[in-house]
Amino acid sequence: MQDADWMAAAARLASRARPASRPNPGVGALVVREGRVIARGWTRPGGRPHAEAMALAGLSPAALAGATLYVTLEPCAHQSERGPACADVIASARPARVVIGQIDPDPRTSGKGVARLEAAGIGVTVLGDTASAASLAGFLARQRMGRPWVTLKLATSLDGCIALADGTSQWITGEAARAHVHARRAQADAILVGGGTWRADAPRLDVRLPGLERRSPQRVVLTSGTVPEGVTALAAPGDIAALEGVQYLYVEGGAATAAAFLAGDLVDELHLYTAPVLIGDGLRALGPLGLARLDEAHGRWQLRDRRQLGSDEFTAYLRTRNP
Repeated sequence: MQDADWMAAAARLASRARPASRPNPGVGALVVREGRVIARGWTRPGGRPHAEAMALAGLSPAALAGATLYVTLEPCAHQSERGPACADVIASARPARVVIGQIDPDPRTSGKGVARLEAAGIGVTVLGDTASAASLAGFLARQRMGRPWVTLKLATSLDGCIALADGTSQWITGEAARAHVHARRAQADAILVGGGTWRADAPRLDVRLPGLERRSPQRVVLTSGTVPEGVTALAAPGDIAALEGVQYLYVEGGAATAAAFLAGDLVDELHLYTAPVLIGDGLRALGPLGLARLDEAHGRWQLRDRRQLGSDEFTAYLRTRNP
């Protein structure tokens, strides 16, 4: 296996940290020696211990001789009341080599972790690969755009409707698709719906998969009205920047809310669940997006995933943005 393959494995491991690691990023780490994983770690709930510390714990100097540590994010270089800097932990452990997925954009660490490892005589390679970037999407969005990573979910008929003309929408998609949605909710820090959906449907906005109920995200409603205790109200889509500690936001519509986030270019990932039904004169999935020309609609979305969920099709797209 090549460095990119091991890093992709570390990135998959990082998903175990999400969302419990908040407010810290969910990081994955692997220790590989002679083509075999000898240790692994991911960021623990509440953000500590970090992935590197978990992976290195209990490994002897003999075990680390000739070993490579793969970590999705540059090891932290700043001291914290909650634990030592990971760059110092790694320097003391002395693996032969460290491969890093992404440089940490946090100025307290950015480049300093690499420099500290190199000063300790440890070889360092920075990949800048897509797998580690995807696993850190929420953290990187916070650092670079000042807001959470936003996933917009839409469940529609083949002809693009989200409900019958009278508003009836339960259920367009089948059980497998709905379970998939709940799994995505469990990876989000917060879930948002519009005020109309909140008032009309009284959605629970929780996770109802056995064993994952405690991972129900923070509930957010886009409204200028009042909301119950324990629910956060936002007046406008741009206010998502103020959601403290939220790295991953899952938006479930309805149509006006979905259109508002798209028109504001606030959607980073689009999840479409399409059921093999035709509704005809129903409620459309989206309201106006403010496009003046058709060419403005092209080149914005790149296919990321497509799979069958029972009789329904799931398709995921990423928003293409300039670096």
